[in-house]
Amino acid sequence: MFRNNTRSHIARGLLLGAVAWLACISSALAANSDRWQRLDNFLAQSTSTTGYPGAVAVVEVNDRTEFHGQWGHADIARTRPMREDSIFRIYSMTKPVTSTAILMLLEQGKLSLDDPLSRFIPAFADRQIVTGGDAAHPLLAPAPRAITIRHLLTHTSGFAADSDGHAVATALLNRADVDSATSLEDVAARLATLPLADAPGTHFHYEGSNTELLARVVEVVSGQPFAQFLAQHIFQPLGMNETGFEVAANQRARVVDLPTSANDGALHIADTPSARTPGVRLKDYDSGAGGLYSTAADYLKFARMLLGNGESNGVRLLSRKTVDLMMADQLSGFTPAIQGFSDGEGFGLGGYVVTNPAVRGRLGSVGQFGWSGAASTYFTVDRSEKLIAIVLLQYLPDGKKRLPSLATPFYNLVYQAIP
Repeated sequence: MFRNNTRSHIARGLLLGAVAWLACISSALAANSDRWQRLDNFLAQSTSTTGYPGAVAVVEVNDRTEFHGQWGHADIARTRPMREDSIFRIYSMTKPVTSTAILMLLEQGKLSLDDPLSRFIPAFADRQIVTGGDAAHPLLAPAPRAITIRHLLTHTSGFAADSDGHAVATALLNRADVDSATSLEDVAARLATLPLADAPGTHFHYEGSNTELLARVVEVVSGQPFAQFLAQHIFQPLGMNETGFEVAANQRARVVDLPTSANDGALHIADTPSARTPGVRLKDYDSGAGGLYSTAADYLKFARMLLGNGESNGVRLLSRKTVDLMMADQLSGFTPAIQGFSDGEGFGLGGYVVTNPAVRGRLGSVGQFGWSGAASTYFTVDRSEKLIAIVLLQYLPDGKKRLPSLATPFYNLVYQAIP
């Protein structure tokens, strides 16, 4: 009898313990759900009638989709509800893809980080630096060192679009009108005629010319057009079937409007070819610096590869050590120090690297890697938290009354929601 009572008490205790455990789990899940709801509420509010037209976002943690959805509309008239498979101009989020292409060639032994650019494009031998004068009569001096592949990847080549600090070099760069080039070969030919603002390896200047030249290097080394290389070696292996430099005519209805602001704050379609005709090329050439269209689901596949140390879904593009190198701060070894894109950030091979979240003023992790696009697209990969976060919008900041950037609140709300 005693033994039966003992068993009964044990069974009752186990049952009560299980109920309590399930209650704790349920409470924890509910609390976590409440925290993701904060992000949902923020994106809903940000795409209200006075905000951005619409957004698509996805967050994965530990290979599990914790948050995803679409908010608002795909057009500024707010008649087309946003879809999760809407197509966006990702602009500079093209740059990490271009960097990946270069690193794949590095792994094949076809180039090295410290190879001079002139090895692949001979016209870049014997660079000169602006030392004074004006755009009509610049004063020049020989550069003390050659531009290397590493300099291009880290935006330390000496090219600069900085009218305040480097007025002469910037004026000459603007005069070259690289955006009107018809091929990457044409881009390189135009840039090869220009003097540099600074000696290579001495200053960080975020400038798309660097990445356009990397795309041309991919063409020279691989013997393939840049778009073909990306399609064959990155997009097709990863299943990124909706990423490219233009959108098929029968899919262009999925491309999101590209607005900007008037001085009164009202949204209107931006004055760019791809805004006027959604789906056409952003530039006439395969721009490695900012030419791609993509979807949240497609770019997630690329981000998964980076999070997976170069591998995703059984497909390996890069080795773990190469991804380590890509996500290592490349600016830390300079004396005097080179500043990154913002405080608390360094720069890796094609994207920011968080060096100090406290100084940066945004929740995150040391070593977190990512980048953004000019039309309000953002992504980050955090290998320490096994996290990917992507938010895609379409808006070119301009005018006196600009919409506020969503980057800091978006990432803060992502990180406050993870356990």
